[in-house]
Amino acid sequence: QVQLVESGGGLVQAGGSLRLSCAASGRTISIYTMGWFRQAPGKEREFVAGISRRGISTYYADSVKGRFTISRDNAKNTVFLQMNSLKPEDTAVYYCAADSVVAIMTIPGEYDYWGQGTQVTVSS
Repeated sequence: QVQLVESGGGLVQAGGSLRLSCAASGRTISIYTMGWFRQAPGKEREFVAGISRRGISTYYADSVKGRFTISRDNAKNTVFLQMNSLKPEDTAVYYCAADSVVAIMTIPGEYDYWGQGTQVTVSS
C-alpha cells in the first residue's frame, strides 16, 4: 500500500504559477502510473495530467495542455505538477493518485490510491 501527501497549493493571482508536490511513502511509486486530478465545488473530480511509470509518457486534459507539466522523481518517490498561466477556472482541490495499471487512465475510479488533496485558488 502507498500513502500520498500533496503540498504546494495556495492562493495565486491569475497568470501566476504554482508547483504541486506529491510525496509517497510505504511503497516505491516506480511501479505505479501517477495522475493528478482536481475537483471544484459542486463539480465532479476531473483528470488533469498523468505520467507513466518511468516518466516517458505524459497525457494532459485539453484544459491544461501547454500550461501544466507533470513530472516525477522515482528516486525521491515524488510526483510534481508545475502549473503556469493559472486561470480562475483552475481553482479546485488538487489530488494525486496512483494506479497499478500501465496505461495512463483518465477515470478517477481506475486509480488505487489517493492523497487528501491540496487547495489551489486563483484570483482574478
